[in-house]
Order: sequence, then structure tokens, then C-alpha cells
Amino acid sequence: MQALLNAIDQMHNTADAHRVFHGRGGMYPGEEHWTLDWFAPVWVLTSFKPLNEDELAQCQNALQARWQTLAPGQPLNWVFQCRSAGQTETRLMSGSVPEPHVVNEQGARYLVHVMRGQNHGLFLDMANGREWLKRHALHENVLNLFAYTCAFSVVALQGGAAQVVNLDMSQAALAVGQQNHRLNELPLKARFLGHDIFKTWGKINKMGPYGVVVIDPPSYQKGSFIATKDYVKLIRRLPDLLEPQGHVLLCLNAPELDTAFLHAQVAEAAPGLRFVERLANPAAFADTDPEKSLKVLHFQSA
Repeated sequence: MQALLNAIDQMHNTADAHRVFHGRGGMYPGEEHWTLDWFAPVWVLTSFKPLNEDELAQCQNALQARWQTLAPGQPLNWVFQCRSAGQTETRLMSGSVPEPHVVNEQGARYLVHVMRGQNHGLFLDMANGREWLKRHALHENVLNLFAYTCAFSVVALQGGAAQVVNLDMSQAALAVGQQNHRLNELPLKARFLGHDIFKTWGKINKMGPYGVVVIDPPSYQKGSFIATKDYVKLIRRLPDLLEPQGHVLLCLNAPELDTAFLHAQVAEAAPGLRFVERLANPAAFADTDPEKSLKVLHFQSA
């Protein structure tokens, strides 16, 4: 765990939420099970295999030593989560977690919940995608599919979008999304639809066409979305949803599916779309095999 300890020794107390250590990318052999995130004012350490108390004590000592340098006299707040064999255990190891817990990223504020579930309310690896949308949203009608807590919607409206349509099956996630909009004092130009996307195309079409469409689905969610069979159904709808010269971000976070998978789906279902670029992931998410990391592909209609 030396690479993790080195990362802790070099970490900074910054305003923005970010990943500190990404063992999952395979850059540090033998430490693939570790990640460390900063959701100010809380450090969140995750292991994807069981740990013993000695290892946790080493992490505690390293975090405490670094925190005393960064914020002398301030309490250390850190959470440990173990994800192993389909089980998730979350423990508050030191200090406390604010309630509500609001973090910052690139001038936006988001509610997070680091003590429950595997998803904390903000996917840190998508920071560059949010930054891209903020730059491309001015005066656009934006469609945000699989909106989750609507972070894309927040930045789109910060970037001057005319309207954002957020769609997700989870009413609870959309409720957090609405809170995120209020946190950022955004204009009332967002809609929040808690529906099954595949049963809502009529309503989606009526609110279009769209200058930007963001598709960021789960790679595998039984009963909801399975990328290998369902992604093509979304792509097939794009020619009718997009304005001329409209933009689309196709996102995929499945290590077993590469960019060639998405390109093949577009070639089959929407051959008129032109590939523009693959957005880079944040540097902290470096991976020995970029095809196994988050893939965010930018296409544009004719």
C-alpha cells in the first residue's frame, strides 16, 4: 500500500471534490483495490477487498499525520467503505460528516451522501464531461438521460442553457437533483421526469429537438438497462432528437466494453452522426488500459 500512503502524504486540502488515489486504473500493481476521494471536509477511502485492522490503522496514521500538516488543530473526518463479494460496509472512522453534506466542483455545489450506498451523489470521473457541457450549453435545449442527481443539468444551466430535460427512473435521485438546482440558485428552466426512458419517447420528442443530448447510463442494471442490448435503442433515437449540428455525449463506464463498441452501435443505428472526439478523463483517473476506463464520446449530427 506504499503508493496509497505516498498519495496521502502529497494530498492537498482543496475546495473542489476530486479523486486523490485511483488504484483501480492499474497504475500501481498490487494496489488495484484502493481509491481515495476528497469530498470536503471528508476523506473517503474505499477498498474493493477485505482489509485487516492493521492496514486500516496505517491509513489512519497516514491521514492523521497529513491532516495535521494541512489543517493543524482541525479534526480529521474520514470514512472507510469496503466493497467485497457483493457486500458494502461503510464506517465513520474519525470525526464527523456534515448534514447536509455539500461539496464544490468547478463553481457548482452538489449534495453528497458518503455514508450510504456505493454512489455518493457525484461521479468524480465525469468532471471533464460536466466542464464540456458547461461550455457547449449556451442557448441550447439539453436532454439529460439517466440524469441521476442532475449534475449535468446544473452545469448546463450555469452555461446558459435555454432548457434542460432530466429523465431518470429514480424519483429519489431526481429529488436530490432538484435540491442541487436550488443550491446553485439556478433559473427555473429544468424539468425532472421520473419515468422509464424506453416508455417515454413520445414526451421526450415533444420537448425537442435538442441541441445537446447527454446519455450516461449504468452499464448493467437488471430490469432497467443492459448496455450490450439497450444502448443501441437509445442511439437509434438520436437522429430524430437532435437539431441540425446538434451534439451528443455517449458515456460508458464498463471495463469490458471499449470505444469500438460505441462506434459500432452508432454505425449501425445512427450512421449520420459524425465522431468528433473522445473526452479525456481527469488526470487522477489514469488507467493502464484507457479502453477499460470511463469512455465519453462526442458525436455531432449533420
